[in-house]
This record gives sequence, C-alpha cells and structure tokens, in this order.
Amino acid sequence: MKLLIQLARILVGGLFVFSGFVKLVDPIGSQYKFQEYFSETVLNIEFLIPYALPFAILLIVAEILLGVMILIGYKSKLTVWSLFVLTLIFLFLTWYSAYYNKVTDCGCFGDAIKLSTWETFYKNIILIVLIVFLLIKVAHIKPIFKGKIPKLLTFLSLAGFLFIVQHVLTHLPLIDFRAYAIGKNLQDGMQYPEDGSIAPVHDFMLEDAQADLAPELLQEEKLLLVIVYNLAKVDVNGFPAIKKITTKAINKGYTVYGVSASFSDELTLAKETYSLPFDFLFCDETTLKTMIRANPGVMVLDKGTVVQKKHWTDIDEIKL
Repeated sequence: MKLLIQLARILVGGLFVFSGFVKLVDPIGSQYKFQEYFSETVLNIEFLIPYALPFAILLIVAEILLGVMILIGYKSKLTVWSLFVLTLIFLFLTWYSAYYNKVTDCGCFGDAIKLSTWETFYKNIILIVLIVFLLIKVAHIKPIFKGKIPKLLTFLSLAGFLFIVQHVLTHLPLIDFRAYAIGKNLQDGMQYPEDGSIAPVHDFMLEDAQADLAPELLQEEKLLLVIVYNLAKVDVNGFPAIKKITTKAINKGYTVYGVSASFSDELTLAKETYSLPFDFLFCDETTLKTMIRANPGVMVLDKGTVVQKKHWTDIDEIKL
C-alpha cells in the first residue's frame, strides 16, 4: 500500500510540475487561453477578461508549487486538498469545452503538448481518482526531508517561479514551443500533415491593399517584421527602439514591414507620429499573438526561417 501511495504521489506531483512549468515559461499564452474561456461565446464572463493575466499567473504558480509541495511532502493535507479543488476546476473546464465544443485546445500543457478536449477530460478523470486516493491516505504522506527544509524549499521554489514570471513578461518565453520558434521554417510549417490535421502555420498572411505578399516575402534572405498585433494595446515606449533598429536594417539591405491587425488609418497615424520608416501589412491578430509574445516585437527571417525574435526591450541584441 505504501508503494502505491508513493507512486500516486510521484505521478500527481510530476504531472503538476510539468504542466505548470510549460505554462510558467509562457504565461501570456495562458492569458490568451483564459480570455478565450471568459469570452461571450464560451463562459460569458467577459468582465473577467481584463484580469486574465493575473488569473493565469496565480493558477500557473499554484499548480507548479502544489506539485513541488506534494513531492517533498510539505503541508500534505493542505496540499492534497488544494490539488483536489484545482483539479475539479480543470475537470469542469475541460468537460465544458469537450461537451459544448467551445475551446478546442484547453491549454493544459501550454503549447508543448496538444491534447483534444476529450483526451484532456479523461486525463483529469484519472488525475482526480489519484488525488482522491491520496486524500484517503494523506496521513501516510510524509516529508522527504527533516526539519524546516521542506518549508525552505517551498518558499525558494515560489521565489524562483515568481522570478521566472517577471522575466518572461518583460522579455520572451524561456522555451518557445510554437511553430514560429527560432529555427522553424514558416513555409515548411504551412504544409498539412499526412493525418489531415491542421498545419502548424495557418492563417499566416502579409496583406497589403491588393494582395497577400507572404509567398514573396518568405523568399527574402533579409526580412525584418515588426509585430504590433493591436495598436490600441501596444507599448508605445518601444517605438523609439523600433525606429532605431528598422532604420539600421533598411540601411543594411533588409526588407522591413510592420505587421498588425489594426485598421490601416490608425497604423498610418502611428507611422507618422513615431516617424517609423516602414509600411504596415495586415495579419490575423491571433496569428500575430502566436508568432511572438510582445507588442511590439521583432522577427528576423531568412527565406522563411525564423533566425531571431526579440521583445522590444531586447531589440539592442538583434544582430544585422
């Protein structure tokens, strides 16, 4: 019996740590997912949309921290009950998504592993069974270290997780699991898999007033794209640095475009206001949010292959 308890403890803790980690390195991705859940067409609680990011951070940190706590055996009763409540929330969300076909990807493992809504629901059923077993046998869950070491490890872990969150919010994700990561070729990503599933790179267009320029631009050896997914939400403090790097790129022979989902007249005004030396093309907002977790952000491509990606705060690190 003790072996089963320890095995369940390791499985639950390991799963929560892994699931929390792949989201911890990219909390903005979870923010977008919660905005989708809060939208009118899903849970219809739109008043929570402005709080999606702090809600996502709270849930991510709680998830990974509880995973650590169950593994080291700190506050076992509180930890297991917290895991039970958290899993019930996940269970409801995944059931709702699966039954009503509202959210096709729950984001339980971020962008690292994609599961269907029903696969995720059944995973949570197994998880809740394991946690109920741990609840029944919680008296047998003991700390793996003596004294104050478990408490110290818990608080050190919390500090580390909060530091990671702060870092990735002001820079870019520590690990990029998406189809627009450095080294990925967008043209290859547009090819549909043999199983008939959706292509990793889809809804990618670079449109001017007449046509989609993406096929042409993805042949360029020196292409720099400035991503401004929504001008109303852009950090205007980044525009001076954007102006500097794009002017330098143009002087070095790069083709430079801004890419946004905002209206063209708003973009024209922004170009004039901040003296930006490039024109804007249109692309779907969701695609732009997937491309880079920055607004504004910069991507450098060589014949469709992403060679550099930077948050505007790190633009000085771009090598041209």
